Amino acid sequence: QVQLVESGGGLVQAGGSLRLSCTASGSIFSDMHMAWYRRPPGTENKRESVALIMKDGSTSYSVFVKGRFNIARDNAKNTVYLEMNSLKLEDTADYYCNNYPHAFSWGQGTQVTVSS
Repeated sequence: QVQLVESGGGLVQAGGSLRLSCTASGSIFSDMHMAWYRRPPGTENKRESVALIMKDGSTSYSVFVKGRFNIARDNAKNTVYLEMNSLKLEDTADYYCNNYPHAFSWGQGTQVTVSS
């Protein structure tokens, strides 16, 4: 059973930066395509994908974060990162990582709050 633990969230002013981390255990991480998702306040169970990194290292981003966010992975540490720059109020959300495209059980997420 894969376990996912996200960290690194917090309160940041608009225009600031944060770096999220997600460590996976219970599977062969290097064989996993990984994605970061987010769930804005009030959207209940709807998570939107924001960044994807394939096992070969190729990446893709949603139009809402492209140019501002950067996804990376360290297979030796079973960890995927999300570097978030030029944060906007609308980036406020709970952020989660998971396998892509077939999600495992979700971790607890990490909360990101962007203030004006």
